[in-house]
Amino acid sequence: MLGRTADGLYWMFRHIERAENIARLIDAGLRMSLTRTGEADDEWDSVLRSAGMHASYLQNHEKVTGSEAIHFMLSETNNPSSVLSAITSARLNGRMVRTALTRETWEAMNECWIAVKAMMSRTVRDTEMPAMIDAIKQHTALIRGSFHGTMLRNEIYSFARIGTFIERADNTARILDVKYYVLLPSISYVGSSLDNVQWESILRSVSAHRSYSWVYDTDYRPINIADFLILNRRMPRSLAFCHAAISENLLNLERDYGQRHPAHDTAQRILSQCEHRTIDEIFDRGLHEFLLDFIIQNNRLGSEIARAYNFH
Repeated sequence: MLGRTADGLYWMFRHIERAENIARLIDAGLRMSLTRTGEADDEWDSVLRSAGMHASYLQNHEKVTGSEAIHFMLSETNNPSSVLSAITSARLNGRMVRTALTRETWEAMNECWIAVKAMMSRTVRDTEMPAMIDAIKQHTALIRGSFHGTMLRNEIYSFARIGTFIERADNTARILDVKYYVLLPSISYVGSSLDNVQWESILRSVSAHRSYSWVYDTDYRPINIADFLILNRRMPRSLAFCHAAISENLLNLERDYGQRHPAHDTAQRILSQCEHRTIDEIFDRGLHEFLLDFIIQNNRLGSEIARAYNFH
């Protein structure tokens, strides 16, 4: 496979995942802003940080407000990570590798782009925002479902899945890190009803609320939530699950091409860190330090994959 084709598949699915992640963060922000006893706009500062958009937002805005933050994350064309920009980039990459996709996958991608553009072509009222967020999640899920249900399990499938899980792991790690250092207005709120509501919103933002309750009922203990989102191999958005999927698909590429690259070793090293540590060990050494190191290694892995397979 040409490096350009692999690059297009990888980034198409990274952008699809990013669009859904940003939509879910907006949904979490809307929920959390309702729990604030003070200014509702205060919550959006942490949401922007969680999305990795805080610095770029402040380049063009004097202060953070809910309405401007939502617009910036949802439909700002000058923001390359907004939902609209991510979907547009995904479609451009999909069109570049059109012959590598099944008809069902391409049609789902195209319909998603058309629907998102139409929804964002007019001012969206606050009451319409939940329906829009749900529509974005449904369209991106349809793309992944079409791809998963129709694609041959070859190198095309592997590059797409690697892109999906590199992006998803980055998103989950950032959300967890920001929660501990930004979301709570004061240490006095730890363990309070406000803390519990915010943790519930974070779980919802990564599609983990229902599945968490199956494992832990409704006991929103930080250490349990961190364990669930970092080490639980059955949770599709946990760091361990994501890197198990990345390692599996890199192994498939190694078998297909008969070559092993430094990226394979990096992926195995990251997975091993998730498999051979307990959550108590991670907390003892520092959760922030663990997550920061994970994000750096995850980004390094993405760069190593690009070099190994000649992305350009």
